[in-house]
Amino acid sequence: MTKKFPPISDKLPVLMHGADYNPDQWLHDPKVLEEDIRMMKLANCNVMALGMFSWAALEPTEGVFTFEWLDKVLDSFAENGIYAWLSTPSGARPAWMSARYPEVLRVEANRVRNLHGMRHNHCYTSPVYREKTAIINGKLAERYGNHPAVIGWHISNELGGDCHCDYCQDAFRAWLKEKYGTLEELNFAWWTSFWAHKYTDWSQIESPAPHGESMVHGQNLDWRRFVTDQMTDYCDHEIKSVKTANPDLPATTNMHMIEGLDYRKLAKILDVISWDVYPTWHDYKNDIELGASISFWHDLYRSLQQKPFLLMESTPSLTNWQPVSKLKQPGMHKLSSLQAVAHGSDSVQYFQWRKSRGSSEKFHGAVVDHVGHEHTRVFKDVADLGRTLADISEIAGTPTPAKTAILFDWDNRWAVQDAQGPRNSGIHYEETVIAHHRAIWEQGVPTDIIGSEDDFSGYKLIVAPMLYLCREETGRKLEKFVEHGGTLVTTYWSGIVDEHDLCHLGGFPGPLRKTLGIWAEEIEGLYDHDRNGIAMAEGNELGFAGSFESHEICELIHTEGAEVLGTYTDSFYAGRPALTVNRFGQGRAYHMATRLKDDFLGEFYKQIVDVAGVDRVIHTELPAGVTAQVRTDGEFDYVFVMNFSGQEQHVQLDDRQYVNMETGEALSGKLTLPVHGVVVLKRPA
Repeated sequence: MTKKFPPISDKLPVLMHGADYNPDQWLHDPKVLEEDIRMMKLANCNVMALGMFSWAALEPTEGVFTFEWLDKVLDSFAENGIYAWLSTPSGARPAWMSARYPEVLRVEANRVRNLHGMRHNHCYTSPVYREKTAIINGKLAERYGNHPAVIGWHISNELGGDCHCDYCQDAFRAWLKEKYGTLEELNFAWWTSFWAHKYTDWSQIESPAPHGESMVHGQNLDWRRFVTDQMTDYCDHEIKSVKTANPDLPATTNMHMIEGLDYRKLAKILDVISWDVYPTWHDYKNDIELGASISFWHDLYRSLQQKPFLLMESTPSLTNWQPVSKLKQPGMHKLSSLQAVAHGSDSVQYFQWRKSRGSSEKFHGAVVDHVGHEHTRVFKDVADLGRTLADISEIAGTPTPAKTAILFDWDNRWAVQDAQGPRNSGIHYEETVIAHHRAIWEQGVPTDIIGSEDDFSGYKLIVAPMLYLCREETGRKLEKFVEHGGTLVTTYWSGIVDEHDLCHLGGFPGPLRKTLGIWAEEIEGLYDHDRNGIAMAEGNELGFAGSFESHEICELIHTEGAEVLGTYTDSFYAGRPALTVNRFGQGRAYHMATRLKDDFLGEFYKQIVDVAGVDRVIHTELPAGVTAQVRTDGEFDYVFVMNFSGQEQHVQLDDRQYVNMETGEALSGKLTLPVHGVVVLKRPA
């Protein structure tokens, strides 16, 4: 039976609600803290992320520490039933450090050292920077590790970026020596015989540079892997430095941009995953596409540890750094916040509590506006959500029972970006993955986002779009998955290279060829204005007919045991296979040889969900733009029905017994969802 996970904090075993809090900006006005405490309670907030950019306030000059203001804040929290994720302040270091120890400043890929300023502007390899973070963190741990208001450590802020200084070059070479052992092995893995790139001494190797080496794809891939390992090592250094006084306090770091780091590796050293999300709501005629996309990312972060995560930052209203800063329309704050909970979050937290008066983000949304009181639309939205979170807090700790998974690897993503063909104008890897996820999301089917190294055995359906970098081991795992009864869906541009970004020999899709029962002979990139399509075979096993437009990529395949479900409609390869299924062992493996649009994906996954034997959250057909997601403790299911369509919608409930968790009302029959409406239902599992 599925059971709840232990509380993230025994001090606060409920859904968390709060914001980033920066009282160090208001030390000149002691009344602000008193007023903030009053309004935090009015807003039904129970936790704050505290002190992440406070280094200059905590250590104004080297070796001189001023903790009195933080003592007051935390003591006031404890007196008022408010808790804190206490941050380490390494997200931005004080000016005295940059002036005295310039080595802490980051060197960019062009080999120019940055000046002091901004944030994320430090070298994570620098011995001095590691020493200074260990000192300040150790003092925070000693002073606050057992404080009644502190429930955990918030490590730094949105770790990311890379440094190319001499320390990092030496560390990269050491990392490569550990991985490859000899230059001969490295040269073979990187295929340096091309363009006479061969290395004859370790000292010749440097990180990729715009004015140097950037065309050895295996080297680019290893640099990204090294940066992840180095950043993870740095984060681990910080975690160890704060766990000295109280090892039981959990540690997290707020993830945000997926570009530079493989978060699956970083996840291994964290006690809980947290991430920051800032959707551009209302950028479309409706919010369906964006809602589906954000659901994908929530599913990804939940899947990193296969347990509830924390939404550490979102905006209660707008941002100030997006191209256009739109207000959230009525209802959208509740919908977007509960969307996170529906997909596995045990918190809704914001950047920020009180708007800054000056500098970069003075116009970024906040719970408390510059006007300084609670009589605003945004504050009322936040307070209303706080009441809802309290009403549904029994959901905290419950897992998501997903039997469907999408394969999404960071090194595959990096390799696809680096591939140089067949469409350098945009092959749209992430967009493709999200499109497949959306088609499943629209069926109301919970989905995990997993990596090649994860266990496949618990799933009935695995979707692997554009699995360009496919290790032999991954091919064997997917073969076993299908052989034992699983349903696999793949697409074009799969099984092309190995873990070193070297092309598989003997025919694409390499390690997947036997499982899919096809050979991919050629692949064509289409211009943006080009179109092709597929015509479904008469009487095909999926049970739907018609022709569907395709674009961007067309793969020319031969069947080697697979059955043709659809053929190309255009170009010199009209009539050749475009959609296939291979019955392999007890399972099935489907392959899409071309990029297909939402109309096809919607019809396809309606059938595939049934073929795979995957349950929908509600046994009904959901209207366009409405999804249903579920969390469960084994005794009860907690069902979130969410309307992203931009118009009122009606959902026919199945015959199970439902109760509205906010009102206690028993529900049956047709459920009406207003614009941006969301309802949380409880039913027996």
